Amino acid sequence: MFFKFKNKKITNMISIVPNNIIKFEDEAGQYNFPIKRTLKMMDIMGYKEHRLFNDSVILSDVAVYGLNYMFENNIINKEDIDALLFVSNCTDHIIPPTSNIIQGKLGLKTDMICLDIMQACAGFVVGLLQSFMLLDSGSVNKVVLINGGTMKSRVSKKDRNSWPLIGESCSITVIENGGNNDVFASVYMDGVNSNALIIPAGGFRMPSSEETGKLQTLEDGNERALDHLTMEGVGVFNFVQTVVPEELKKLMDYAKIYDKDIFAYLFHQPNKFMLEKLADKMGMERSKMPSNVVENFGNSDSGTIPLVTTYNYGSLFEQEEKTVCFSGFGAGLTCASIIMNFGKLENCKLIEYGKNR
Repeated sequence: MFFKFKNKKITNMISIVPNNIIKFEDEAGQYNFPIKRTLKMMDIMGYKEHRLFNDSVILSDVAVYGLNYMFENNIINKEDIDALLFVSNCTDHIIPPTSNIIQGKLGLKTDMICLDIMQACAGFVVGLLQSFMLLDSGSVNKVVLINGGTMKSRVSKKDRNSWPLIGESCSITVIENGGNNDVFASVYMDGVNSNALIIPAGGFRMPSSEETGKLQTLEDGNERALDHLTMEGVGVFNFVQTVVPEELKKLMDYAKIYDKDIFAYLFHQPNKFMLEKLADKMGMERSKMPSNVVENFGNSDSGTIPLVTTYNYGSLFEQEEKTVCFSGFGAGLTCASIIMNFGKLENCKLIEYGKNR
């Protein structure tokens, strides 16, 4: 499915990361594998370190911190926010919506809309699409989009397939009407293969219990419980290498914008290996698709696209505007992409939680 929007712009983008850094080699002995074998994965997969918040900190706490930072630094005014979108699977509760909780903690106006959208890897792009639709309503002039993940409690520390990848971050993006350009987008949804990335227990289908919390040793030597993230690595890899390139080509044909016109591919960050293979598959220079987030921060679900943007190009995008391609792919299975002019932002920054106020 394709979308086209007119006169939409991103004016501010802030990524907030933990200051707690964990080295990959410091955790190499916690898995059921020889340490030498585990350390070999560092170069192949691009593992180096990841960042995690303290156990008591959840995503909404970081969002409140980040928005207060923006208020105190006159980046955005409270009364100007017409829509607050929380796009993540790391909600405070099943009920009420986390966006309403954040609205209440910040004392935002009641004449606004708060929305929670359950998305993971593609959440930033899906959130942008929803933001553009709200801006087209005629009543909304400024949208605040919150993305990110605080998933460590849902990933087994004994699962070498997943734990080294996990990172935590929060992003806050401000979207408004304006600009003089077209935005092109596409979405692809494959629920048939949704089990490729799943946390089996914890919802209404299988509520968490003492039984679902028990670690089980799997055939591949990893240990995890039904309460933990399960990733079918081969299935996800094949999806990224086959469906994603095809969908991006269709979007480029729809937009009539091609590789030569695109400054950078700011993609979800599953791991360095997968992104380099994706760049090769699409026949583009690897340097145009930064893949350095997992090795420095970890994979924070819907927060990775803003993080790869602010980490690699923050100061550039405060000065210049470029044509970029955002793409998120993974859980769902989902692929959502946008081609748009991006840049000359008022703020495009990466800050550390607890250090910048």
